[in-house]
Amino acid sequence: MNKFSQYITKMISKNLIVFGLILCSIYSCKSQKKQGKEIEKTKPNLLFIFADQYRQASLGFLKEDPVHTPNLDQLAKEGVFFSEAVANNPLCSPYRAMLMTGRYSLSTGVVENCNSQRTALGNYLKKDEICFSDVLVENGYSAGYVGKWHLDGPEPTPPNVKRVWDTWCPPERRHGFSFWYAYGTHNRHNAPYYWTTNAKEDEKTYIKKWSAEHEADVVIDYLDNSKNQRKSDEPFALFWSINPPHTPFKQVPERYQKRYEGMSHKDVLNRPNVQFNDNYELKRGDHGVEKRLDQATDYFASVNGVDDQIGRVIAKLKETGLYENTIIVFSADHGEMLGSQGLMHKNIWFKEAYQIPLIVHYPKAVKPKTDDILLSVPDYMPTLLGLMNLKDKIPDVVEGIDYSNLFFDKEIIRPEKQLYFGGKSFASKGDARGFRTKEYTYAVVKHESGEKFYYLYNDAEDPYQMKNIWGDDPVLDTKMENELTDLLTSLNDPW
Repeated sequence: MNKFSQYITKMISKNLIVFGLILCSIYSCKSQKKQGKEIEKTKPNLLFIFADQYRQASLGFLKEDPVHTPNLDQLAKEGVFFSEAVANNPLCSPYRAMLMTGRYSLSTGVVENCNSQRTALGNYLKKDEICFSDVLVENGYSAGYVGKWHLDGPEPTPPNVKRVWDTWCPPERRHGFSFWYAYGTHNRHNAPYYWTTNAKEDEKTYIKKWSAEHEADVVIDYLDNSKNQRKSDEPFALFWSINPPHTPFKQVPERYQKRYEGMSHKDVLNRPNVQFNDNYELKRGDHGVEKRLDQATDYFASVNGVDDQIGRVIAKLKETGLYENTIIVFSADHGEMLGSQGLMHKNIWFKEAYQIPLIVHYPKAVKPKTDDILLSVPDYMPTLLGLMNLKDKIPDVVEGIDYSNLFFDKEIIRPEKQLYFGGKSFASKGDARGFRTKEYTYAVVKHESGEKFYYLYNDAEDPYQMKNIWGDDPVLDTKMENELTDLLTSLNDPW
C-alpha cells in the first residue's frame, strides 16, 4: 500500500471513530433524558401515621419513658427526627385541622374539639378548605384515610342537652379521599366501628378487635390493593389516624400488658415532675388524677402495641416493593401529661402535652439526621409538599412555611418561636396563649373573670418545667409580653 492509500485509510478510520463517538453521545444523551423523565414521573407515595395522645417522651430511643418501640426507633435512625416539634393547639380536632389545611386554629375555626355544642360556632372543618389531600389528588395521587377523623360537626344541640361527639362524614366533605375507612370520634378501642367508602350513614361496620391492629389489617390490604382500593397507576397518599394510646388506657391487648406485669404507676412514672408524697400519693394532683394514674402501665402497653402494628405495615411495604419510594411520617396530635405537674391528658403548654413526635423517613432521597428546628403543625403540609416536588402547588392561603430545603442541608430561615393556643378558646369563656423558644416556654391564661395568670419556664435550665420564674426578672417578663403581642398581631389574633 502506497503512502497516499495509507493516509486515506487512516483518515476514514479516524472519522469512523469520531462518528461512532458522536452516535454514542447522542444515544447516551437520549438515554439520560429518558431516565430523567422516568425519575421525574416516579412520584413518592406518602404514608402519614399519627397516633392520638402519643407524647414525644414515649419514643423508645430517647430513653425517657419505659417503652419498647423498635420499629419507630428504626424509622428515626434511618430518617429525620424533628426533636422540637410541637402541637400548637394540643387537642385532637385543632391539630387535625392544622395538619390538613396548613393554617392555624383561628383561621380554620377549629379551635376546640368538634362536638354538637360547638357546631353552631363553626368549630368544624369547612367544605371549601383546600386540604393536603385535595392538593395531592389534584396532582395525580390516589388518597385514602383510615381511623379517627374528628373534623366534622354533629347536628347542633343546646347547652342543656348531652353533647354528641361522633358523626358520619359524607363523601362530599372528605376532601378528595377516595378510600375511606373511618369514624368521627369514639374511644371503643376493643370494639370499634367504621364507615367504609360507600357506606351510608346508618351502615356502620362493627369490629371485635383492637382498633390499632384491625386498622393495620386494613392498611395492609390497601397496600396489596387486591380489591382495587386505590388506582394502581397512581402513587398513593394514605393517612392513618390511630386512636390508642388515647384513653381509655385499659383497653389494650393483654399481650402488651405483660411487659408491665407486677408494676404500678410508681414504678414506671420516672419523670422528676411526677412527684409523690410520703404516702406515694401524687403531689398537686386531685383524687381523679390519682385514680387514673393506676393506668399508666396500660398507656405504655398501648404505645408498645402501636409500634408493633406500625411494624406490620412497614413489613408489608417492603414485601410489596413500595418501601423505597414511600415517605413514611410518624407524628401525634398531642401528648399526655400522665401525672407530670399533677395533671392528666392534654390541652396545656407543658412539654408532656405540647411536644410531639415527628419522624420523616425517606432514605431514597433524604439522609438521616436529627434537626432541632422549631417546627409547627401548619408547616407540615407545605414542607411535605416541598419534599414531594410539589412546591409550586402549595395553596396561597397556607400559613405554614415550606422548610423542605432542610432535608437537603440547604439554607433556610429558621423560626424563633412556636405558638401555643389553648384553653377555652372562645373569647367569652376565657382562653390561653403563649409561645415556645429554644430557651423558654411562656403562657398566659385568661380566666372568664378577665383575670390573667402568667407562666414562664427556662427550659434550657429547667427541662422538666418545675419552677415558674414569672416575676423573678421584670425585664424578661416585659420582653415575653411584648413578643407574645407581636406574635399574636402577626397572626391576626384579637386575643
